[in-house]
Formats: sequence, C-alpha cells, structure tokens
Amino acid sequence: MTSASRRIDVHQHLVPPFYRDALAERGITEAGGRALPEWSPEAALELMDLLGTETAILSVSTPGTGFLADPGEAAALARRLNDFSAALAAAHPGRFGWFATLPLPDAAAAAKEAERALAEFGADGVTLLANTGGDYLGAAGQDALWRVLDEHGAVAFVHPAELPGPAVDGIPPFAADFLLDTTRAAYLLVRNGVVRRYPHIRFVLSHAGGFVPYASHRMAVALAADTGRSPLDILEDLRGFYFDTALSSSPAALPTLLAFARPGHVLFGSDWPFAPAAAGQYFANGLDGGVDPGTLAAVDRGNAEALFPRLATGTPAPAPARPFPARLRQSVRRAGARAFFRMVQPGTD
Repeated sequence: MTSASRRIDVHQHLVPPFYRDALAERGITEAGGRALPEWSPEAALELMDLLGTETAILSVSTPGTGFLADPGEAAALARRLNDFSAALAAAHPGRFGWFATLPLPDAAAAAKEAERALAEFGADGVTLLANTGGDYLGAAGQDALWRVLDEHGAVAFVHPAELPGPAVDGIPPFAADFLLDTTRAAYLLVRNGVVRRYPHIRFVLSHAGGFVPYASHRMAVALAADTGRSPLDILEDLRGFYFDTALSSSPAALPTLLAFARPGHVLFGSDWPFAPAAAGQYFANGLDGGVDPGTLAAVDRGNAEALFPRLATGTPAPAPARPFPARLRQSVRRAGARAFFRMVQPGTD
C-alpha cells in the first residue's frame, strides 16, 4: 500500500467458501457471465496493497440470496453471510468494512436483517441488487425496508444483477446488461419518489451509475413527461446518488461522471475479485492520470471519509510487512500497468 493514496474501495466483493458451495449445490458456477473467482482475505489484502487501498468495504455480488426460492433459506443465508463479514472486519481492523446482504425480494425479511446488521453488528451499510428475480428497487411494496434504512441514515450500495430476460448470445451480462440494470433501478427510485420520501438513505450506484450520467438529461425529459415534475428537480434527484469508479475511470467515462455527479459523490471502486487485478490496475491508472490532485484525493479517500466517518482517521491502518521480493514484484506490476494504460489509449486522429 502506498502511503500517498490510502484508498477506500467501496466496491470489493467477497466469496466465502460456504457461499460458493451453496451456489454450486444449485448448479451456479458463474455470476454475470464470469466464473466465480477465487477469493481469500489474504488475496484481497495483496490486491489492496497493489492498488494503494487502505480499506475495502466488502459486499456479496449477484445473485446474493436471490437464487433461493424459500424465503426462510434466503434469510438464513443472509444472516450467515453477515455474521461472516462482521467477523472478518473485526479480525482486520481498518482494512475491511462490509455491506450487509439482505434477503430480497422479501422486503419485511430484508428490513429485519438490515436492522440486525446495522444496529447490532455495525455494518457500514447494505447491499441492494438492482433487481432480484425481476423485482426492481423502487417498485411498490418495499417501504418496510426503506423506513429502516432511512431511520439509520444508511448507505445502500446498489449492485447490478442479471436482467430479468434471456441474455444475448455473445454479450456477457457483466459487459453491458449490468449497466442497464443499475440504470433501471436508479430510474425507478427517482420515478417512484423513493429518494424524496426517504432522504436519509445514501444510495451508491455501482460502475459510475451504469448509463445514468451519460443519459441523465434524456431520462429527465422522459420522467418529466411521465410524472409532471420539473426536469431540473429530476436531475437533482439523479445527481443525489453516489457513484463508484469500478471499471469506469476511463478517459471516456470519467469526465462524464465528474461533470454530472455532485461534488463529493464519486468514490473509488475496484470490483475485485470479479474484475481481475489487471483490470483494477488499468482503471486505477485511468483515475491517477485523469484528474487533478485535489479531485484524486477526494475520490481516493476524502469523499468516502465523509460518507463513512469512522474511516476518517489520520492514522493509517497497519499493512502487513511484505518481503523485498514481493514488494519488487508489486513495483514491477505497477510500472507495467501504467505503461500498458498509456499504450492502449486511442489517438486524436
């Protein structure tokens, strides 16, 4: 870990062995068109040191508990995942935080588990899949959950899932469908007034919000025609989301995100281990070389400190001492990643 960056990664995943086993029992070996990656706390810490990350807030990616048809089984698995995450964070103070897994689409059960995770275990927030079996965030019947999250002023990390329809042959869901899924959830959260009725929930949209920054004005015009509201009010609701940079801090996407998002609303994300280390390095380099030092410091850490005050400390979390050969390998990997990033950027012709 470099002392200069001390990044806070709000988009990093964990895949506990018992969760992998539960998925495998039902024939699930991939998520979003990617094979389930190997994961361990040790590998996570190694990646974090490579990217200059001090703290990672961990979450369970799609399918969450949504692959279980029995609500009781889904609730039990969510509890087990949250117990595991809380213990992991306690074992590595300052290095790991966690977003609680909720057993959606059962809003009552999700509200109960959110209360337990936030009030009893001190979760940093909750993970919400954009849709669970076709039930999207922002749809009717979810107020029990929104009330609990609003009462706690909770951070709600919105992560995409596979679209409720057949995939297109040759297009893996993570490459394009995930961006649409997040956009759909954001659209409905604004359209149906959730962000206005529950103003204390801080929603973080994965992958720079999908298509939200790029298509925000187009969506505002459509929502204004549908609801009768002012397009300016709708744009303010859309700008009220937080956004992470996972797989999105490219020379094409980053300027649009920074131009659209409110100051303080862009957070660093890596998407490891579903995004391999090379991808994390590529997009981290895009951030390092694509913004001014003040913006970089805010995205790397400052904005997350404001969102998670417990992380606003002047004392760096202890990083494991690594032998010289390991440090040398990391330096070589960083240099190689920077050179590759510069090499593949399109020209201006």
